[in-house]
Amino acid sequence: MFYRCSKCKKIWQYPIERCPDCFSDLERIKSEKIKVIGISKVTIPTIFHQKIPYFVLVLEDENGNKWTQKSIKEYKIGDLFKVEPCTDKNAVAIWRIKYDILEAIEKVIELLGGPPPNLGWGTKILILPTLVSPKHPYLAINTNPKFLESLIKYLIEIGGDVKNIKVAAQSFDETPIEASAQKSQLLNVCLQNQITPLDLAKTNFVKKTQDGLTFEISEEVLNSDLIINLPILKLDSKLGVRGATENILKFLKKESYLSLQYLHSQEEIMTNMPGVLPNFLTIADGQTIQKTTGFTAFLGVILASFNPFNLDRTFAEITMVSNLPGYLKKIKIEDIPIVGRKVEEVQYSIEKLGV
Repeated sequence: MFYRCSKCKKIWQYPIERCPDCFSDLERIKSEKIKVIGISKVTIPTIFHQKIPYFVLVLEDENGNKWTQKSIKEYKIGDLFKVEPCTDKNAVAIWRIKYDILEAIEKVIELLGGPPPNLGWGTKILILPTLVSPKHPYLAINTNPKFLESLIKYLIEIGGDVKNIKVAAQSFDETPIEASAQKSQLLNVCLQNQITPLDLAKTNFVKKTQDGLTFEISEEVLNSDLIINLPILKLDSKLGVRGATENILKFLKKESYLSLQYLHSQEEIMTNMPGVLPNFLTIADGQTIQKTTGFTAFLGVILASFNPFNLDRTFAEITMVSNLPGYLKKIKIEDIPIVGRKVEEVQYSIEKLGV
């Protein structure tokens, strides 16, 4: 993606609000036909690129714009560079977030087959970000507000109506959800886009049973046409990784979740939970992630899938986490269709770096 001034026609590879020379708005230019014009083979590992050998490609689009990209696959000069989409519902899309989160969201959805063809002004959309604590965005505890803002912008661009978009959350502890929403800056995003936040605790719930477990699911989930799970990815000393599967527990009634915790293991609850929900898409924020120590580390990726288990398993593979719960450990990474960037291209052991 490149950005061109509508007046002086200067081009940037990163999004800026206005041209610094003539102060005009920029237009987004999408690269359609990409070819390889240069190749460099790297055989020395670094902190962020531990898997060797790999290749650094110099790419050029039909407009003459050039950039570099890491690749595990070897290409020849003159080859076309194209990433094919996958419509398998178990597939996981991986993409690098360079400068523009909106571009990354567009890309992963495109890699999974594109947006729903019937999405329009009347489509009821429910978004569930991670919202668990009244903390600032830089601590990477809640979904980043820029991530939510970019998703809302994307949904509007493809035909969604802000009047039919709901951003949902609820508190499972004593902290008011309003306090978490305000300090995380997610509330500001909703208000700026004229979207009313939804406290799921104040909605009606419907009982659903799966393998002997009774779940009380919010009616808002069942009445929505498009459900988007929008977690932030984290490392965890007990579960290994936290993200896609854990976040959907917020669709439950608080009392239902607490009673399930008393009678069943967390693993059993998380394994059965997706079975009582309608089909939903997970788009995971993996730009800055929290390590088990509570400190943050840069990863710079976005993951998307209709299968939350496969997404969490792929994230564990990217971060090289081995102490996984049984429901993730039994998923073999080679059985997951992965599109976009390869795991090896974005993989490094985050937990072993720094504090």
